Amino acid sequence: MIETLTALFFAHVLADFVFQNRWMVRHKRNPLVILLHILIVLACACAALGLAAVPALLALATLHLAIDLVKTYGARDSAAAFLLDQIAHLAVIGGIALYAPGLWNAGLWAAQTEIAAPLILHLMALTGGGLYAIRAGGFAVGKLMAPFGADFTSGGLPSGGLMIGLLERGLIYLLVLFGQAASIGFLIAAKSVMRFETASKEQKAAEYVIIGTLASFGWALAVTMGVMTLRSALPALEIAPSAH
Repeated sequence: MIETLTALFFAHVLADFVFQNRWMVRHKRNPLVILLHILIVLACACAALGLAAVPALLALATLHLAIDLVKTYGARDSAAAFLLDQIAHLAVIGGIALYAPGLWNAGLWAAQTEIAAPLILHLMALTGGGLYAIRAGGFAVGKLMAPFGADFTSGGLPSGGLMIGLLERGLIYLLVLFGQAASIGFLIAAKSVMRFETASKEQKAAEYVIIGTLASFGWALAVTMGVMTLRSALPALEIAPSAH
């Protein structure tokens, strides 16, 4: 089951945060656009498993469509709506993995060597987790901070805050994975020093930075811990014996 879950999670991240661009998000009320997105969801799931569009994957795509329709037509664009949408998608992925745990074993990638198959799974977990921590986190934090935009505008570089967020979540992801979580304190200190002058003169700026930083760091830490838990349940990586 854990192998199927990993592959479907990787596919979800690709479909929602790599192959779905901003134009598609803005025009999701167009039936052809949302149909294209669902076809991408199905294609990513099939590719991640190395499997044809079996009934379980068709059910996954159908449920993904239902969730997206609810969000598109029934919820306002907010951080809460984004979180509920992602929770629903992840719940569906978990449900499909429970219902059809053998999807991975029936696919092309599971038929690879004893070394290659676990390696593929771990790469899926690491890549999917990294994209979810960095890119999905950008959407989550951006929607959380959007209501404060009218009260606080930065005079910095265009998209500078966005780039800082991407970099800090990426660094946190790598630091925790490599067992250097204590170094995150230095990251916080460095950011505080760089923002000190602006924050010390403007309370709104200080609060804006604190909220955004805590949300960004919290998202990255939560995703990284989830990826570490997922990888601990995957088959262990084996090192090929050296030739003599």
